Amino acid sequence: MDPDQDTGRVPAQDPGEGARKDVHERIGHEAGKGLRSASDPDAAAGGWWEAPDAAAGPGPVPGPRTPARERDAVSLPVVVDAMGGDHGPAEIVRGAVEAWREHGVPVVLVGRAGVIRGELARLGAAGEIGVAHAADVVPMAERGAGAVRMACSSLAVGFDLIRSGAGAAFVSAGSTGAVVSCAVDRLGTGPGVLRPALAVALPTTAGGATVLIDAGATVDPTPGMIAQFALLGASYAQLVLGVADPRVGLLSIGAEPGKGNRLTRRAETLLRGMPLRFHGNVEGGDVLTGAVDVIVTDGFTGNVVLKNVEGTVRAALALVAAQGVTGPDVLDRVARRYAPETHGGAALLGLTRTVVVAHGSSRAGTIARACVVARDLAEGEVVARLGDRLATHHGRSPR
Repeated sequence: MDPDQDTGRVPAQDPGEGARKDVHERIGHEAGKGLRSASDPDAAAGGWWEAPDAAAGPGPVPGPRTPARERDAVSLPVVVDAMGGDHGPAEIVRGAVEAWREHGVPVVLVGRAGVIRGELARLGAAGEIGVAHAADVVPMAERGAGAVRMACSSLAVGFDLIRSGAGAAFVSAGSTGAVVSCAVDRLGTGPGVLRPALAVALPTTAGGATVLIDAGATVDPTPGMIAQFALLGASYAQLVLGVADPRVGLLSIGAEPGKGNRLTRRAETLLRGMPLRFHGNVEGGDVLTGAVDVIVTDGFTGNVVLKNVEGTVRAALALVAAQGVTGPDVLDRVARRYAPETHGGAALLGLTRTVVVAHGSSRAGTIARACVVARDLAEGEVVARLGDRLATHHGRSPR
């Protein structure tokens, strides 16, 4: 998502000390389920739930800083999977601290409490960030089914926290398959939603952004699922990017009607009967041109496209830099538009709660941005508003 776009978020209201205490109690209750036993060494020091110290303020590393939002405007925290990603927990914890210090996003870190507390202490952030213990870690190689069976994982405990109302949104850089499977199992999909889809807004050469959906959540969808992804993507473009009447294109191997494999051809037929502005088929070369506002495809193809865009941008900029055609400042500006730390992550649409999936290779800056995106989506009530829009079309959506 483009961080400069207006999400239409609703200003947070201060629930007061009583509400804050209630949140902490709920987090303690839910996080307690993450323990294998009371003798778990990671949980022994500090208990299941360690609330942030309201008086702590920014620590000495890298602060002190004044966050973008008022610290006394207390809102529900963003719950972050501290153990996910290729560089967790160190980079995840650092990103959470940055989200709080730089952007004023309240965060709860979920994972092995002893490890998390050690990282917070190393950053001089002890007492600033809440910690909820979870005994198990879902491996990055886990595709999904095994993660659902791990009831004490950081994913399971984290999703339980936001389901219970103790958190506003969830962020993870863990295995996409595991995150999606656990989210569906723990949170459930919205009414009428067949499968969730990942949406990411890609900057275009026209100056705006195009929503790519599905970017990796459902790799083997049915034609009906792709048609529903188009509805989700169009609604997301309206609510988040402010596009009044989004043009939707179906990614295929040719722009002519009837091009593509059986899945694409069947999806095209369904899309022509959907209550949206269907542009028709688009090709890979149209992804960054702004030809349409939403590009819909299956999760396998979408993920390949997303990673190809990231790699192509890096390669193209390296080639330009090697030729000395333009200065490094210009190249840096272009690189930042497509960098993970700019868009933070992809919104997992079609669930009952707000979930943002960050890149598995995320560093601290990307995690911090993902927390901001998750906070903005939650405060903008995007999930609820998406549900309202889908409910309008429920019954007309293909199965």
